[in-house]
Amino acid sequence: MNTDRNSDLSTGRKADPNAEPSTASSTDLSTDRATDRQGGLDTDLLHRLLDVDPACGPVELLHRARGERHLPYLVLAALAREDVRMGAHARDELRRARDRVECYARVARDLADATGVRPIRDLPLAGYYPPDLPRPLAELSLVSPTEASLWQAVNRLVTDHPVESVEVTLLGERPRHTAVTLRWPAGDPLLDPWYQVRVATAALPGDLATVPVRPYLAADDHVECLIALAEEGLGRTFLAGDVIDVARLAGQPFEPVETAAVVAAYRLAPEAAALLDLAAEHVPLGALRDVRTVLEAEVAPELRRRTSAGTPPCHGTSPRHGTLLRRTVIRHQWDEALLLPAGDATLLLTPVADYLLGPEGTRPTDRERTAALAALHAWDATLPGSPDGAPCTGLSGPRHR
Repeated sequence: MNTDRNSDLSTGRKADPNAEPSTASSTDLSTDRATDRQGGLDTDLLHRLLDVDPACGPVELLHRARGERHLPYLVLAALAREDVRMGAHARDELRRARDRVECYARVARDLADATGVRPIRDLPLAGYYPPDLPRPLAELSLVSPTEASLWQAVNRLVTDHPVESVEVTLLGERPRHTAVTLRWPAGDPLLDPWYQVRVATAALPGDLATVPVRPYLAADDHVECLIALAEEGLGRTFLAGDVIDVARLAGQPFEPVETAAVVAAYRLAPEAAALLDLAAEHVPLGALRDVRTVLEAEVAPELRRRTSAGTPPCHGTSPRHGTLLRRTVIRHQWDEALLLPAGDATLLLTPVADYLLGPEGTRPTDRERTAALAALHAWDATLPGSPDGAPCTGLSGPRHR
């Protein structure tokens, strides 16, 4: 059973989230290590979080960490920091994890410069970790100010990386928000999670029932990170890594009343309170302790609001997921996707691929897919120039899960 547990004393200084991890902080490593060890961000904490007896040694600690997917990288980094003996395979795994962080930082920086998208949650949180103990990054989450800039970012990712999967989800109707998830193989695609970049026009998707989409996230960096962490609680239980994140934020200058008001405005008071309660069992909360106290008055009103809101999806529509029909050459002249009615179905034509829309979690039948492809080819015939329409690739679906 996964529980959140972590401890910490933060340095109180945040690095540029778009900077290379190796230069994310100007503090001497010896100072970072001393500060973090005083706060408990070491293998002792990891043993407690993962419920492993220290007498069992580092092998059992790493074995237990593998159940949390990305946590093994943090364990390996902590063991390396404490000069625990490790072989070439372990060192290579740690190197690949560091390469992953550096890749995401480069991608975020390049896309921010070129398209105006910006990272939220994972990469900004990584800025609060010391250089020799990098935060594990499951994915790179980016928020785009417009649909046009979203597709510009997607176009660049498809061009610059060996992308093998492009998934699209539409949220809401008026306004409509778009989320695109791109994946490509990691350095060792059999052992490491694939690279995953999610670009969306909405910063916070909500639960699509009683917590609506909130397109914008605007606050101080450390407050944004707290809000993004709390948002995770709408879809899953909090994990050990979440508590470590709270510990890294604990030394930041949170203003209790203002922070609680902002969290409540984003409709996340219950999730933020639950996260801080869990973290308090394992780590000092620092300035977040007073934030939790003020938040108490916001929890019950938000829960009542959700109950009165009922369960129908917000904005009157459930998420619609795109089933890939074909990958196309990049339609550079397009700055938004096109919805194309096709009988009872709806096609989504984007600058990089064409999809059949349907409820999230469902797959079209062979008959529905055949009808959608026929409608797509009929649309191709209306285009000027070649009767074959837009060229496409042979990639008919994601190559991995």
